[in-house]
Amino acid sequence: MPEPKVFCIGFHKTGTSTLGAALDVLGYRVGGPFGVRDHQIAEHALDEAITRLRRLDAVQDNPWPLLFGDLDERYPCARFVLTVRSEDVWWASVLAHFGGVSSPMREWIYGAGRGDPEGHEAVYRERYRRHNDDVCAHFAGRGDDLLVMRLDEGDGWAELCPFLGVDEPAAPFPHANRGSPTRRAVNRWRGRLRATIGR
Repeated sequence: MPEPKVFCIGFHKTGTSTLGAALDVLGYRVGGPFGVRDHQIAEHALDEAITRLRRLDAVQDNPWPLLFGDLDERYPCARFVLTVRSEDVWWASVLAHFGGVSSPMREWIYGAGRGDPEGHEAVYRERYRRHNDDVCAHFAGRGDDLLVMRLDEGDGWAELCPFLGVDEPAAPFPHANRGSPTRRAVNRWRGRLRATIGR
């Protein structure tokens, strides 16, 4: 497997699936989210992450961003990629994708009773800003270890490949998980249905 390990530590809805697809093109064995519906995810996320990393060399999506400090300590040669986007665009995407639906993972990220973004805009925005600020502060002066990517502004192979020390592939940079109005509407309907029937 490629070395060193690559940790994608941008918050959800910042292009994490796209970055995972790009790493897959580059030959990395990429892992995604886990524990989204696990009510005890906060207690055992790190142990589960370490177990999964025995067979993976790159990861993206939750809960990986929340573990960046621990991962940096345990994998000192790793590379970290922080995907970011305009806060307003990010919030609109979060609300469209998750609005009406709560999850234990988002309760861990945003606080008890705040797993559904509806009605909690200020909390979500503050947490998003704080995560990005915390990551940048943690890696201050370590430009070889952290790459900040703005995929919706055109960042792609030209930024990622030199950071990882690999050649650019012939394939175009992927774009995964595009939202659609129909998908967003279905997600919101499902969330409201769950809330109505108490699931």
